[in-house]
Amino acid sequence: MSLKSFAAKIFAKQVVKKSQQWIENPVETQQRVFNQLVSNASATKFGKDHDFNNITSYEDYKARVPVRDYEGLKHYVEEVVEGKEDILWPGKPIYFAKTSGTTSGVKYIPITKDSMPSHIEAARNAILFYIAETGNAAFVDGKMIFLQGSPILKEKNGVKLGRLSGIVAHYVPGYLQKNRMPSWETNCIEDWETKVDTIVDETLKEDMSVISGIPSWVQMYFERLEQKTGKKVGTIFPNFKLFIYGGVNFEPYRAKFNELIGRTVPSIELFPASEGFFAYQDSQTAKGMLLLLNSGIFYEFIKSDEFFEENSNRLTIGEVELGVNYVLIISSNAGLWSYNVGDTVQFTSLSPYRVIVSGRIKHYISAFGEHVIAKEVEQAMQAALKNTDISINEFTVAPQITPKEGLPYHEWFIEFENAPKDLETFAATIDKEMQEQNTYYDDLITGKVLQPLKITMLQKNAFTSYMKSLGKLGGQNKVQRLSNDRDMANKLSDYKI
Repeated sequence: MSLKSFAAKIFAKQVVKKSQQWIENPVETQQRVFNQLVSNASATKFGKDHDFNNITSYEDYKARVPVRDYEGLKHYVEEVVEGKEDILWPGKPIYFAKTSGTTSGVKYIPITKDSMPSHIEAARNAILFYIAETGNAAFVDGKMIFLQGSPILKEKNGVKLGRLSGIVAHYVPGYLQKNRMPSWETNCIEDWETKVDTIVDETLKEDMSVISGIPSWVQMYFERLEQKTGKKVGTIFPNFKLFIYGGVNFEPYRAKFNELIGRTVPSIELFPASEGFFAYQDSQTAKGMLLLLNSGIFYEFIKSDEFFEENSNRLTIGEVELGVNYVLIISSNAGLWSYNVGDTVQFTSLSPYRVIVSGRIKHYISAFGEHVIAKEVEQAMQAALKNTDISINEFTVAPQITPKEGLPYHEWFIEFENAPKDLETFAATIDKEMQEQNTYYDDLITGKVLQPLKITMLQKNAFTSYMKSLGKLGGQNKVQRLSNDRDMANKLSDYKI
């Protein structure tokens, strides 16, 4: 055992022990975070506009601060972007995480000197929890890679601006600098395909032990490695011991990854966003990710099936239930207040509080009142693939409201790696799973309002080509799993077989 791996084990135990203090006192922890946020922001423009000085309880807060999305906070954010101080949070942010929204265009999410450490500590602690639980620490001696956006930052009125993953690249601790891959120069390459090819060349002869990134883009990296060498990734990197991912559900990719690697590699799931680092997988045996209640974020939850109702009920951590789909609302030390992140979560445990990401509140299908969410289509796909040799690269689902003939239906656009011999049977299996999961969908099928789903097979690399056409290839960009219209479907139709 190396000195570095020995030290990592000791440090991991210390961090886990310290974390138990807030894990075992969740409601009190969130109340403390709430009090600190309101107190610290009371002299800001937002705090004055919403009478923070007279807030003495969460009920007071709810009465003064409505739930907003980016559009609702935009006029405050614009003042921050203009360089004004003390608007949403004391002083000025140290970064803007630049993201693209479906309705807001470019979004500038503030990151402050108070919120930035939570992004770094959470990513670190996810690995330390893994080490503490498993005792596996040898991977710290190998090379590590995170497939991320460019770390080149621009500036806007004195505040640095870039993608979150590019910002985080500036915070790699000194003890990992020698282990870090790819080189800084390669990381700065903007064109994703060129970048992946260069990363392949750089890492091919390295002792890679940890590989991290959004699954779809790591898959591209693995495929390029196999194309270049004719070998499985696990053979190229015999000491590859840990895969770290976030952003999307890994299950639809798992079979393909196992095939590309040639063996099973342990993994850690993360739940990061530009708005904050919300959760990470704290156990290899328990389902879900530990919700971070002590990281400068106060959480509220609204049942997703009530979200669009007027005066929908806002809940705190002590009021949530298992298995219910909630819209995630945050207030944070980055200056976001009752902010709708757009993600939906379900709790898998209440002691400790663990969640899974079930989808996006704006990404659903309810063209006929079925309320289908990402978690349902992903579980249906996973069930259909189980115990078969069928494998997929990517898929998305959209409603077909006005077919040329017959009843409307859900259209599944699937890029197969290994297609089923009987497509109709495969589609029927998925449809059966969907009916079992979603009673609304089942009622529409049995009531002859919808016909069973249909599959449109897409050419190899169809989703890569589609994302490239949008200028969203690589980085933190993800394929949208569900659409409630035909915009994406119509573009993907160009790639159908």
